[in-house]
Amino acid sequence: MTATAPRFGAAHVLWLILATAALLGSVLSGTASAHAALTGSNPKDGAVVATAPKDVTLTFSEQVAMGDDAIRVLEPSGKRADTGELRDLCAGAVVKYGVDLHSGLPEGTYTVAWRAVSADSHPISGAFTFSIGAPSKTTVALPKEEAGGGVVGVLYGIARYVSYGGFVLLVGGAAFVLACWPRGAAIRPLQRLVVRGWAALTAATLALLLLRAPYTGADFGPGSLGAVLETKTGAALVSRLLLLGAAALFVAVLFGAYTRPSPTTTLPDGASSRLPDPGEDEGEKKDLTFGLAIGGTVVAAGIAGTWALSEHASAGLQPLVAMPVDILHLLAMAAWLGGLAALLVALYREPSVEGSAVRRFSRVAFGSVVVLAATGVYQSWRQVGSWSALTGTAYGRLLLLKVALVAVLVAVAWLSRRWTRRMAETAVAAAPEDAAGDAERGDSEGGEDSKAGDADVGGGAAVPVTVPDDPERAAQLARQRAVLAAARAKRARDADPERAGLRRSVLAEAGVAVVLLAVTTVLTTTEPGRTVEEAGAAQTSAPAAVPDRPLDLTLPFDTGGVNGKGTVRLTLDPGRSGRNAMHVYVDGPDGRPLDVPELKVAYTLESKQIGPLPVLPERVAAGHWSSTAVQVPMPGEWKLQVTVRTSDIDQTTIDKNVKIG
Repeated sequence: MTATAPRFGAAHVLWLILATAALLGSVLSGTASAHAALTGSNPKDGAVVATAPKDVTLTFSEQVAMGDDAIRVLEPSGKRADTGELRDLCAGAVVKYGVDLHSGLPEGTYTVAWRAVSADSHPISGAFTFSIGAPSKTTVALPKEEAGGGVVGVLYGIARYVSYGGFVLLVGGAAFVLACWPRGAAIRPLQRLVVRGWAALTAATLALLLLRAPYTGADFGPGSLGAVLETKTGAALVSRLLLLGAAALFVAVLFGAYTRPSPTTTLPDGASSRLPDPGEDEGEKKDLTFGLAIGGTVVAAGIAGTWALSEHASAGLQPLVAMPVDILHLLAMAAWLGGLAALLVALYREPSVEGSAVRRFSRVAFGSVVVLAATGVYQSWRQVGSWSALTGTAYGRLLLLKVALVAVLVAVAWLSRRWTRRMAETAVAAAPEDAAGDAERGDSEGGEDSKAGDADVGGGAAVPVTVPDDPERAAQLARQRAVLAAARAKRARDADPERAGLRRSVLAEAGVAVVLLAVTTVLTTTEPGRTVEEAGAAQTSAPAAVPDRPLDLTLPFDTGGVNGKGTVRLTLDPGRSGRNAMHVYVDGPDGRPLDVPELKVAYTLESKQIGPLPVLPERVAAGHWSSTAVQVPMPGEWKLQVTVRTSDIDQTTIDKNVKIG
């Protein structure tokens, strides 16, 4: 008795590659990049305000979802400074949220921590500080980890990749059977491939549903799942599970009723033989194929729609056009890559796969590439926006990598088409020889059958086949015959150079496809180039921050009277919004301190119609005036006015525009 080792076939290799690439994809993706951007806040990051504001507001580049405690304002001691009641201040195209602050807040540095979920389902978060009166030390530590990061982010990324892979195997494998190789519905390795795709997609969807709350930064608890179900992403995941129930019924029919043998016809002598009923059986088969094709397309489009309705396509520019285009893109990807996996399994595990099935898949793959190219061009224009974003953003660079992988995949597919043509030419050339061989065997069958009967030919002698009475021995002999038949089939398969070449090229295609799927998964968690540029433009249009350094000015003056000429030197420390210390020195023409009877200073922010705000410095010494409580409400370009009086009637006012951060 010969023991046989378990075969590690192409399907096992493919699943190992998928699992490895899933881990690689999660590492590459890291934390989910923000798809909405914070474009402004009041107070601004780093601002020093004279008095405590009534509230804190945040402005975003696109629609976001914010829940309880989405905005937290913390005092220097770590105590909550906000009331915890989120206010929706959105108006038109402006997306703004705010939270009220308690009254009587002390001076110091405050920390604002916020989190939200962008319209395409990805979590975003951030933190900044502002100061009341003057900066101070704070015990609050800014969060080091962005939303969607850490172990939960890695697990969520793996689940996303597995869900894409399961969708590809489920839809593409079923499409391969229906459109290219109907006989493959009865092939066990293909059945396992499609069922495993369904199981992977179902398990990954359940994992995404459970991980959604901690992935977005919410606490995981009994009520977290209910909160997730109320969101757009939660509804999409639940819809996907319901559609997977319908997909399970589709798979059961495809590998059940669709594979049933032809009706049994009773012969005159009482024996039965499975002879096809040409009319009824063929019509039922066509009706079942048509029904499976329509039903399968509807279910597949519905599952693809759960991605389109909750991710990139549902937010940004032209969502009503982008969502159907995204569905077509996903279906074409599944038909191509999933069919490729099914063809790979068929070539390795079922040597009898016909060349016509390979040629039909080649045509399906070509149509899928055309659809992918058309929908991909539109999606690229919509998500990238400009040529500069194509090379200047992470999304654009990943898109270029994806295009390069698709080009490599098409090149390898072209080699596969060449092997397919050679298989067809070989089959045509071998057909006459096979017919002649059949005729010769038919001429000699009569005599041989009468002599040999049911015999196995070995070494030129006819050996009768005896069936032992022992059932265990009979089962053992059956297993040995099955092993010998498999070995003969493997030798026949390996002896066909065209088929071997096709297997190698298809395996190379599958390897590139796995990497392509990983890049696609990372691409869906990367901030689109158009959003990056729009956020950058919004930040550029905002007033530029002024470096934190003391303001130092020298202003000449002339009051027109005796000893009316001189120079004013003014310093403002730290030279930013909030509380400052001001020193003014008045020097005569000889550079010595000039004692003047009166000096006044005022600040005006004309762009906001603030001021003039008067400052009455105190005389410290001859020619030296100071004030330690100069309050500048906000940063901007201020007009500073200094009034100098040198006698009862001689007076002048000099002004200078200065930027205060």
